[in-house]
Amino acid sequence: MADGSTEGRSLFQPAAADLAARAREYNPNSNSALIEAAYAYAQNAHSDQRRRSGEAYFTHPLAVAEMLVNQQLDDATIVTALLHDTVEDTGSTHQEVTRLFGQEIADLVNGVTKLTKLELSSAETKQAENFHKLLMAVAKDLRVLLVKLADRLHNMRTIRHMRPAKQKQKAQETMDIYAPLAGRMGMQSMREELEDLSFRVLQPEARSSVIRRFITLKYETGEIIPKITDDIEKALAQAGIPAQVTGREKRPFSIWRKLNDKNDPEGDFYRLSDIFGFRIIVQSEEDCYRALGVVHRRWNAVPGRFKDYISQPKSNGYRSIHTTVSGRSARRVEMQIRTREMHDVNESGVAAHWTYRDGVRFENPFAADPLAWLKDLSEGLANSDNPSEFLEHAKLEMFQDQVFCFTPKGKVVKLPRGATPLDFAYAIHTNLGNSCVGAKVDNRRVPLFTRLRNGQSVTIISAPGQKPQASWAELVVTGRAKTAIRRHAKEEEREAQIRLGQEFARVAFAKVGKKATDKALDTAAERLNIQGGSDELLRALGATDLSGDAVVAVLYSELVDIGPEERGGADGVIGLDPGQAARAALCCEPLPGERIVGITFRGQGVEVHAIDCPRLGEYEEQPERWVDLKWGVGESLGTHSARLSITMANDAGVLGRLCSLVGEHNANISDVRIVDPKPDFYVVEFRVDVRDLKHLSRIETAIKADSAVTDVLRQRNPGVRQSA
Repeated sequence: MADGSTEGRSLFQPAAADLAARAREYNPNSNSALIEAAYAYAQNAHSDQRRRSGEAYFTHPLAVAEMLVNQQLDDATIVTALLHDTVEDTGSTHQEVTRLFGQEIADLVNGVTKLTKLELSSAETKQAENFHKLLMAVAKDLRVLLVKLADRLHNMRTIRHMRPAKQKQKAQETMDIYAPLAGRMGMQSMREELEDLSFRVLQPEARSSVIRRFITLKYETGEIIPKITDDIEKALAQAGIPAQVTGREKRPFSIWRKLNDKNDPEGDFYRLSDIFGFRIIVQSEEDCYRALGVVHRRWNAVPGRFKDYISQPKSNGYRSIHTTVSGRSARRVEMQIRTREMHDVNESGVAAHWTYRDGVRFENPFAADPLAWLKDLSEGLANSDNPSEFLEHAKLEMFQDQVFCFTPKGKVVKLPRGATPLDFAYAIHTNLGNSCVGAKVDNRRVPLFTRLRNGQSVTIISAPGQKPQASWAELVVTGRAKTAIRRHAKEEEREAQIRLGQEFARVAFAKVGKKATDKALDTAAERLNIQGGSDELLRALGATDLSGDAVVAVLYSELVDIGPEERGGADGVIGLDPGQAARAALCCEPLPGERIVGITFRGQGVEVHAIDCPRLGEYEEQPERWVDLKWGVGESLGTHSARLSITMANDAGVLGRLCSLVGEHNANISDVRIVDPKPDFYVVEFRVDVRDLKHLSRIETAIKADSAVTDVLRQRNPGVRQSA
C-alpha cells in the first residue's frame, strides 16, 4: 500500500468532515468517525494513482460516495463507496478491510469487486453467464448494485478520457445492462442519464440531430416550460390543492427512442408529446386524483395516454398518474401526478429501502422490498439452461414497461408492454399456457398474437389435448412464456429423436441379424456408460451423437466386420514436403477420387481443395502458395464426409428406408436435418461418412432409385472457412 503523506491527508481532511456532516443531516446517528476513517484510508491507498484525466484517482470513489449521500443511504453503503476500488487496485486486502471496518462493509466491498471483474460486454454466452453471476452476487445484498451503479455513472460522466474503442465498449455495456438495471430498480433519473451518456458515445450524430431540432423547436415556440408551469400552478391554487409543479425537457436519448418507436418522419418530431414533461407533487393520494380532475377540466386529455400507476404500481414500487394533455398552442405535454413519498421512491427506486431520516431507517410505504424485487426479476430464469435464453429473459424483464390486465374473476395480472394472451396464460400457470387454444379480450374472440392494453379483461380458452407450438415463442414477450414454450419444444424434439433413434437402431441391428430389444438397448447403454438407459441411448442415436454400428459393436463385436477399405489407409496425400501437414478444406470437403490441389498457410500446413472449389479463385494471384497434390492409393485425410440434399415425399417410412439404404452401403449417417418441411414433400440433409467418391456415388444412385425420392444433390459449403 502506498504511504500517504501528512500534507496529502490535511488537504482532504475538510472534505472528509464535510461528507460526514452531510450524512448527519439526514441521519443524526451516523458514525462520522467511521466515514472519516474510510475517507482517509481510501485517500491514502490511492495516493499514488491518477485517472486518465490526470486527476487524483481518489476523486472517483469520493464522487461515488457523494452520490449515495445524496440518496440518503446508510453508513455502510457510503463507506463501501469510498473503499470499493481499494482491494482491486491497491495493496489493500479483504482481511485488512474486515479488521478496520467490520465484516459487513468488507463483504460489500468484496461484492462490488466481483461485479467490477465481470466482463458483461463479452460474447453473448459469456455475457449471459456473467450476468447470472451478477444477479447471484447482488442477491446477498442489493446495496452492492447501488454502489456499482453509482460507480458506473461517474465513469460514464468522465468517459471522454478513455480510448475511443474502450468508450464504445463501456457505453454499449451500460446501454445493455446497467441502464436497464437502474430502470428496473426504479432509479429513473439515473437510468435516463446513463442512457443519454451512452447515446452520446454510440451515436453522436443522432444525438446532435435531436439537439439541433429541439433548439429549433424552442426558438419557434419560446420558453414554453415556465408558461405551462404557471398555468398548472394557478389552476391547482384555484382548486385549493397545495402542490409543487416542475417542468423539464426530456433528454435527447429519450426523444430519439420515442421517434424510433413511432417510426415517424422527421416532421413528426414537433408533435411528440414526450418532449416536455411536468411533475405535480401533492400532499396525499386523494389530492393526486383531485389534481388529475383539475388538469383534465383545464386541458383536453389525449385518448390512450392515461396510466394509473397508483392503483396498479409497478413491481419496483413506482407509483404515479401519467396523462397527456393539449396545453398551450395545442402542444401536447405529459404530466405526472404523485405524492412526495411516491416521488422519493420513483427517483431512488429500491434504494429507498435503505434511506434514513432523523437517525432511523425511513419506512417509506411505497418502497419495494429488495428481496421481493430480486425474486421478481429472477423468476423463471433458473429454469433456463441456455445462456442466450437466460440473457434474453433478463433483458426483457428489465426493459419492458408494464400493462395491467384482469382475469374473469377480477384478479390483476402484470405483464410487459406488448404482451399477448399467451403471455397472460403463462403468467397464470404454465399448464394453462401449454393448453391454450384461444382467447377472449373484453368478451370478444381475438387472435393469440393480439397485443394487450391496460385495463382489459382476458379469458383464456384451453383444451386438454392442446400442445404449445414452437412458433408461439415469436408471439410472446415474457421470459416465463418463452422458457416454457422452448422447454416443451425441447421435449418434443427429444421424443422425435428417440423415434428416429429406434429406426437407426433397428437398421444397425438388422445388419448383423439381431433385433434391437429393450433389454439389448439397456445393456448397451450400461456398457457405454450412458445415463438414462435405453431412452437416452436412442436419443443419442436420433441426434447422431452416436452411430448404430457403435452400439452393435458393444454387444456383438464378433459380428461387426470392418475391413481395411472401411478403416482407410494411412493419413496423407502425395505431393507434400517432408513433415508438411495437410487438412481437408471445409468449404469443398474433397474425397479420394477427386482431383485435388493444395493451398499453403503459414504455420498451418496445406489446405486440400477439390480442383473445382469456388474458393480457389481467391488465390489466383498467389501462385507461390499452390501445391500440386493427388490422392495416394488407399490414402486419405482421415474420415471423409459428404452432405447430401434429398427431396422426398412426406410419406410414412420413407426416412427410415433411406437410412437403411445408407446403412446397407456400409456408410454412417453422422447428421440428419429436415430443412424445408412441406405437407407433401420435404428436403432432408444427410451428412454421410464415406470412403471415397465412388462410395458416395453408389449411395447417391441407390437413394435416387427409391420411388419416393425426386432429387439428390451433393452440397458444398463455399462460405465456410477452415478455422485456425
